[in-house]
Amino acid sequence: MSGTLLWLLVGAGLLVVVVRRRSLAVGLVTAQALLLAGVALRDAGGAGDVVAAAALAARAVALGLLFFLLVARTREPQRVRAGASPLVRTAAAIAFALLIVWLVPTMGLTSRTAERAVLTLVGFGLVVVATRRATLFQVLGIVLVENGVALAALELPGASSPAIEIGVAFDLLLVALVATVFHERIFAEFGAGDTALLRSLRD
Repeated sequence: MSGTLLWLLVGAGLLVVVVRRRSLAVGLVTAQALLLAGVALRDAGGAGDVVAAAALAARAVALGLLFFLLVARTREPQRVRAGASPLVRTAAAIAFALLIVWLVPTMGLTSRTAERAVLTLVGFGLVVVATRRATLFQVLGIVLVENGVALAALELPGASSPAIEIGVAFDLLLVALVATVFHERIFAEFGAGDTALLRSLRD
């Protein structure tokens, strides 16, 4: 994958860290996942690779539709404030990504640039989960991490097994589906997707 495409993926991930609107964040994550599927299809070397690319595309579309449906079904009565300002989130995301890129040794992907992009996406996703109180943003943070893992599967040297890519697509889809169930339950209980409200729970 070219450096330009890799950093487009990373740029979309950083925007998810920064933006306030849930629908915009969903659009960014969905576009990121569709770009991964497009790259997989472009580099397909046989029928198995085409099936794997189709699985990644199906995952992207399914998650996008699911998240847009959740946005429509769980309208927040007021904006859920993040645990940190956009500037602080951006600085934390970049610093954390640089830290894990520095700490993690070579993983054996096609290039060190691809490895940096994978680790950066994982770092951005973890920062989103840690700094956003809105439950849907936390789910999107998990999907950012998943997109990083999917990118790693695509950037394995040689001909990676289509079974690996299909497994990555649907295993991670299952994780996201479970997370969305928690989002809906929290919203149904409290009338808002704000994890800070969970502090009111007592044994």
